[in-house]
Amino acid sequence: MEQLTTLDAGFLEAEDSDRHVSLAIGGLVILAGPPPDYASLVATLGARISGCRRFGQKLQLHPFDLAPPQWVADPEFDMAHHLRRVALPSPGGDAELFGFVADQMARRLDRDRPLWHIWVIEGLTDDRWAMLIKVHHCVGDGIATSHLFTGLCDESGDLGDRVASFAGHLPSSHESRPGEWHFGLPTVNGSPASWAAELWNVSTAISAAAVRAARGTVELSAGLLRQGTPTSLNGPMSAMRRYSSAKVSLADVSQICQAFDVTLNDVALAGLTEAYRGMLNRRGERPLPETLRTLVPVSTRGGDAVGATDNRVSVMLPCLPVEEDNPVRRLKLVHARLSRTKRTGQRQAGSVFVSAASHIPFPLTAWAVRLLTRLPQRGVTTLATNVPGPSQTLHIMGRTVLEVLPVPPIALQLRSGVAMLSYAESLFFGVLADYDTMPDVDEFARSIETAVARLVAVAKRRNARRERSEHRQPVLVVTG
Repeated sequence: MEQLTTLDAGFLEAEDSDRHVSLAIGGLVILAGPPPDYASLVATLGARISGCRRFGQKLQLHPFDLAPPQWVADPEFDMAHHLRRVALPSPGGDAELFGFVADQMARRLDRDRPLWHIWVIEGLTDDRWAMLIKVHHCVGDGIATSHLFTGLCDESGDLGDRVASFAGHLPSSHESRPGEWHFGLPTVNGSPASWAAELWNVSTAISAAAVRAARGTVELSAGLLRQGTPTSLNGPMSAMRRYSSAKVSLADVSQICQAFDVTLNDVALAGLTEAYRGMLNRRGERPLPETLRTLVPVSTRGGDAVGATDNRVSVMLPCLPVEEDNPVRRLKLVHARLSRTKRTGQRQAGSVFVSAASHIPFPLTAWAVRLLTRLPQRGVTTLATNVPGPSQTLHIMGRTVLEVLPVPPIALQLRSGVAMLSYAESLFFGVLADYDTMPDVDEFARSIETAVARLVAVAKRRNARRERSEHRQPVLVVTG
């Protein structure tokens, strides 16, 4: 039997704190038709699912949280409980598909069974079909569940290639990331004369990292405890959800990154910021500098742990510049604020907190999480998470996977959340929101695409000017 980590179990406690919350991660996979024969599909997916033991395990809880929950084999496991076939009502467009996704993501998974579910969805327009994959957050984070999805694909036959495709995005656990540090004893090599210098360097690095983690702890605590600008994006949630998605070209994002020396994540968050700004303006709410404090999960998963089924994340809490009207200045502000947030050590502080919590008796951490997640909070406004997906086109039983749309969870009085996932040549945004809070969820999704398109137009002009300047030859004037 395997015990859940403190972080994994924390997602169960957070779900229990609000009867209207379902803390599951989803992925909507849209495929080219026609769909396979259902019996063949069940047999094939069943065989591939059996490769992940977590899909055949359920939770075993202990009275009064005296010990962490455990994963145990489900002796009554039946694929029929987890794989369902449904058909969309006519006309089978995005509205009907997204409505089905929202309805299913609002419902909790049955804790008496393994915590996952797959719906095979037929009746889509344009000769397509889809699968909605839903996994509880206590099973794994976005990278873990993305890895599980690829295990359902035809390409999963070569496990080594599948792990490598994800590990390429992640550092090895034996390599230090910029600004990260470890508690292990240093390895001192060389002659005795060099030991003092090496030990001094190690102690200096640890001291600097400790200071950074301490600063990050202050920043995280302030962000969580400070009462931010009141908006309609915070507050109690209903039992219903809305879902929509956006899609942009990775080639377009690359142009923006090249023109303004920013990252893919900067561009994605700048698009979200403009969409939130437009939504607040439509509601008559003034966007202010601290209006959009955002929970940004950061993976701490090393490349050699990509196949592990668990949660390995820290967090950052940047304030996205929703007050800025100019799209280019907004993008640069996103880059600057994320860079500053990284320098303050928030990511390291979150990792240290999770590590420290794992050494505290479980009843204390469980009760503390249960209490904290029940407290009202207005310091954080929304969630934005970014997961690297497969870079190559995938197939399921010979059918091409056209799109992979992520579905984030929402909880802790955050009435909306956005997940971003790269797949093949596109970057997909999935928006999940409380039904009553965001009736304009489709307009919000289109605003993300419009925001990126505006940046692409400016980037093309800037890159064109740069190329003309680089190719311009100096003119030699001869006199006399």
